[in-house]
Amino acid sequence: MNEQEEMEGLAILIRDLRKHRKVTLRELAVRMGRSVGFLSQVERGLSRPTVADLTAICDALDTPHTYFYSLSKPRSVPWVTRPGERRTLYFAEGITDVLVSPNMRARFSMLESHLAPGASSGERPIDDRDEQGGFVLEGELTVWLDNGEPVTLGPNDAFQVPAHARLRYANLTDQPTRVIWVFT
Repeated sequence: MNEQEEMEGLAILIRDLRKHRKVTLRELAVRMGRSVGFLSQVERGLSRPTVADLTAICDALDTPHTYFYSLSKPRSVPWVTRPGERRTLYFAEGITDVLVSPNMRARFSMLESHLAPGASSGERPIDDRDEQGGFVLEGELTVWLDNGEPVTLGPNDAFQVPAHARLRYANLTDQPTRVIWVFT
């Protein structure tokens, strides 16, 4: 699947989930603090949500944040993933997440995030109900935790934050960044 097909697939999943929960676009917009127009564009595949937006959608629809990764591609060995078998989500602000875990039913999940130069999780902090951590493979990742001072991590640096920590992150450099994230 190419990037456009993945974006259209995400749009359909968001719209179908919202309708299944019997929530109107207006209700979802109010719950998220976003405009109806923005959500309409996301559901039509015309705009990409940020990581913070997708997290807010999941919270507003009482859905685990792993929901949009649950439709992984067929695998030759069920407990192994290979590069061509992984589900990918393309976000606004230059972030691409690749699900590297074989399934989403385990106690933890792993993502590989690619942050383009200048990429960010969005202006709004993410309030994730999962405990999470990360390991910087390459580049630099700047993290703001609970509106505190930014902390910049480089290759081989790692972090772990509790559930419901308010988190923002970005690649403030002119080089790509790769991070392995682990979520409970």
